[in-house]
Amino acid sequence: MKKVISLLLVFVLTVTLFVACGNKDTNTPGEGGNKNGYELALVTDVGTINDKSFNQGSWEGLERYAKEHDITHKYYQPAEATTASYIETIGLAVRGGAKLVVCPGFKFTEAVFECQTTYPSVKFIILDSQPSKGTEPNVDYTIKDNVYAIYYSEEQAGYLAGYAVVMDGYTKLGFMGGMALPPVVRFGYGFVEGANQAASELGIDKIEIKYHYTGGFDATPEAKTTAASWYQSGTEVIFGCGGAVGNSVMAAAQDNNGKVIGVDVDQSSESATVITSAMKLLDNSVYDGIKMFYDGNFPGGKIVTLDVTEKGVGLPMETSKFKTFSKEQYETLYSKLVSGEYKPVRDKDVASVKDLTVPHVSITVVE
Repeated sequence: MKKVISLLLVFVLTVTLFVACGNKDTNTPGEGGNKNGYELALVTDVGTINDKSFNQGSWEGLERYAKEHDITHKYYQPAEATTASYIETIGLAVRGGAKLVVCPGFKFTEAVFECQTTYPSVKFIILDSQPSKGTEPNVDYTIKDNVYAIYYSEEQAGYLAGYAVVMDGYTKLGFMGGMALPPVVRFGYGFVEGANQAASELGIDKIEIKYHYTGGFDATPEAKTTAASWYQSGTEVIFGCGGAVGNSVMAAAQDNNGKVIGVDVDQSSESATVITSAMKLLDNSVYDGIKMFYDGNFPGGKIVTLDVTEKGVGLPMETSKFKTFSKEQYETLYSKLVSGEYKPVRDKDVASVKDLTVPHVSITVVE
């Protein structure tokens, strides 16, 4: 009899554990879920929604719209940074009730390419990328009518930052990018051209700019050492443009009384050394994309580049630590970009930074 009871207890315990494991909720928190799940979802690129970058900016736009309109919403964090994991997590969001999924960043290109077909009734917003699969020259760039792909005018964001810091009195600058990918290149070119325009208006003969790509997007001792050597040789402000590369620049700035320009989002909270940030207004673009979805005019099948005319890029003037550069000067600068009076080149217009027409800037490329 005791054996029977023992076996029954083992059986019950096994079933209980099995059910518990099978129902384990691996999702990260959301708000307002109901029997139909969560209508709006964001899948992070492994990082958290407090990453001070794409995940956070995108989530802030999604959350703002959801709270304003009382819509259920949730974010999901993949187990690893692989296409398979992204696809699996998107599937989890869809099964959780998602009608629209936001995918922030170029890491989602293949995942969205697959999921746009797997889930034709679900809408996708992909930022800084577009659906694609394969390798050059055999890449399939098919985008279906349930996907809205958003790029940003990085050269304009860089231009705003370069112009502003020179107008604020800085004449010895640095640009430290990550990998020389098109978005990073555009930020750099715009930065140089904006500095040149401001120097021209101020009657400054030469602005000095050191220019370097680290070859990656990680914070490294090498990047910090390079930035420190620049500050020690007289560089006043460095534009840290490459993910965690910016953290290396900030660390060097803290040790050497230097200043930093952040990238992608407002990075003022990251370090007291950050005087402004060349931003992609991710929250606005996600908010607007979701609004179009609920208004019945989702721009599916479209690839857009958001610029100053759609307020797609900008500087965070509320948190910027400029000495003299004012909001009025910023608004004038912005309006001249909108009108086309100032028109920075894109990455395909010139072969290298040395080919830019910038008579008031002396560029030192650091290999």
